[in-house]
Formats: sequence, C-alpha cells, structure tokens
Amino acid sequence: MMNNIKHHSVPKRLIAALGGLAMMVSLAACGDNVDPTDSSGARDGNVSGLSGEFHGAGASSQQGAVEAWIATFQKKNRKARIAYNPSGSGAGVTTFLTGAIAWAGTDAPLTDEQVEASKSVCKTGTAFEVPVYISPIAVFFNLKGISGPDKHLNMDASTVARVFSGSITKWNDQAIVEQNPKVSLPDLPITVVHRSDKSGTTNNFTSYLKAAAPEQWPHDPQENWPNDVGQAAKGNSGVVSSVGQADGTIGYADNSKVIAYGTVAVKVGNGYVAPSQDGATKTVSASPAAKHVAKGSGRVVLDVDYATKETGSYPVVSVSYAVACRAYKDAQTGLFMRSWLGYMVGADGQQVAADNTGSARFTGDLADRAAKSVANIDVE
Repeated sequence: MMNNIKHHSVPKRLIAALGGLAMMVSLAACGDNVDPTDSSGARDGNVSGLSGEFHGAGASSQQGAVEAWIATFQKKNRKARIAYNPSGSGAGVTTFLTGAIAWAGTDAPLTDEQVEASKSVCKTGTAFEVPVYISPIAVFFNLKGISGPDKHLNMDASTVARVFSGSITKWNDQAIVEQNPKVSLPDLPITVVHRSDKSGTTNNFTSYLKAAAPEQWPHDPQENWPNDVGQAAKGNSGVVSSVGQADGTIGYADNSKVIAYGTVAVKVGNGYVAPSQDGATKTVSASPAAKHVAKGSGRVVLDVDYATKETGSYPVVSVSYAVACRAYKDAQTGLFMRSWLGYMVGADGQQVAADNTGSARFTGDLADRAAKSVANIDVE
C-alpha cells in the first residue's frame, strides 16, 4: 500500500553548476606523486603524470556519478581534463568503436559483435567492461494527490508488465486497486512514457519484465522500446520531464532522477519493495557472473537475477558498465584509463557516487574482480 515511510533517502547533491551539465570539465587542485605502475594508487585516482583531454560518452544513468567523479578526480589530477556526453548507452558504445573517445558508459554489456569490432580501435586484443554504477531503476508516476517524494503504489510484476504493454489503461483498474486498498485511485487514463533512444536502462527494465512476468510481457530484453504504447522521450532526463508534464503519466528511469515523484513498490516474494540502495545491492550481490563471458577475458559482467524472490531485494536494477581497451594506441590514454577506472571501482569512487546520486555501492568479490581487471590495462 502507499505510505509515507522513507524507503530511500534523498541523496546529497553537487552544487548547481554541476547538476545540469552534459559535458563536464576541469576542477583543479594539487596532484600527488604515486608510481603509475602501482595499481593501488590507481584505485584511489591518485597517479602522477596524467595530462591531456579525455572524453567519454554513453549511459545517461551514469551522468550524475560521472560528474561527481570528474570533480573529485581532477582535484588530484589537475592537468587531466575530462568530459562525458550522456548520449545514451547505444550511442556511447558506437562512438567508442569509432575510436573517438577513451571510454563508453553502458547499461547493457557488450555484444559479441561489439567485442569483435573493438579490435580495430584497441592497440591489441579487445575491449572489456567492468561495473561502475549500480542503481535501482524506478517505475515512477505523476498522479495528482497521490504521487510525491517517498510515496509509493504497490504493483506486482504482472501489473507493471500489463501497464507498459497497454493492456491496463486506467489508474483504477482492478489489478492496481486490489494491491492498494487504502488509496483512492482515479478513473484516469494511464499514459506510458518510454525511451525513444537506444538505451541500456530500457534493456534492464525489459529484462525485469521478461524474467518476472513472462506471460504478460512477450518481448525479449532489448535496448530499443519494443511496442508503440504511449509516448517516447530521449534519455532519462527526457522521460522524467515528459512524466512531469501531465497528470496520469508513468515511466521508468534511474532512481536518482525521480525524487520528486511517486514510485512503484514492486512485489518480491510476499512483500512489496520500493527502490532503494540496499535493495539494489542485495539483488546484485546475489547475482552470478554471466555464463556467456569467457573466463580470462577481463570482462566483469553479471547475470542479474531480475526474478528474485529474496525478501528485501529490489529487482528492477541497472548494472552500468564502463567500456575500455585492454591496451590503447596512445600510452597516455592507457595511463589515464587505468587510473580513472580504478578510481570509479574503488571504495572512494563508489562512496562519492553513492553520496551524490543514491547509487548502490559494490564491495567484496565484485569490487576485487573489477579492480583486478582495471589494473591489467597496459600502460607501456
């Protein structure tokens, strides 16, 4: 049922100058002297000799975290200027495969074809990906008198799937009413808002729908929205903006973007779980390594258990990756990327992301595997 209990806290924000930027560059301070071959130093984002301009692009879900990482990383590496374009997962990987950027952010692991294509841009071998940003994907809604910060409606996976497939079209549909007996739901049409661009967030959301409600969701997981229900908007920010423009709308986006709206508490086991850092961490921590990824490849990819029944787990989760080369044609780029990615997956970087976006920190074996993979980037 809907309630006012806080299932997640509003994360601390960066100063306003950071919040709206699509491209973020240079904050300066003093650097420290650490041996660039020392992987422990790289994990702290603390390596001497970094200079130049380095660009990334991709998942808009990562944008807030990347902006925070840039701000803190450049305090220790004042000669390195970093920019990130939140163009979407698909666009980011495509740009990376042209050799135009140093790394890509993506909410979907690389395909076999993309791994093969990376041979043309990497000095030797192929690209790899490591998780850098783990976050709940919120199913959120704008419903006058009902939605708002820390307000929730209960829905099981079947109901969510039928809403987004267009078979549930009114807010007072019996399936929603029965799960929210204390809420007076209006006789109002539901307007679905989905992504217009190729999106890893869409891939993760449709993965959840397919795993948790296969009979109600006939489509395979994919980065492109698979039906013509509702209206489309570009990027996480576009979906949030569109939902905010009309009463009765519902969409999906990275949880850090939707704090002004009500969110759906999805049914897991015998209870309902709202988006939260702890719930996302619990799901990811119990998810095994992807079986299709060859051991020894350096690729750290998870097979997320979207259909989990574990109490307290929040299964609508995004595991967002950074894509990089094992070896770069430009040695300075290799040095930068080992330090930059090492900082992202290290304890300090994960805490910065959690503090500024509400993302879920990953630790333990997953963090160790990611750090080991990054430390093997060739800097010769």
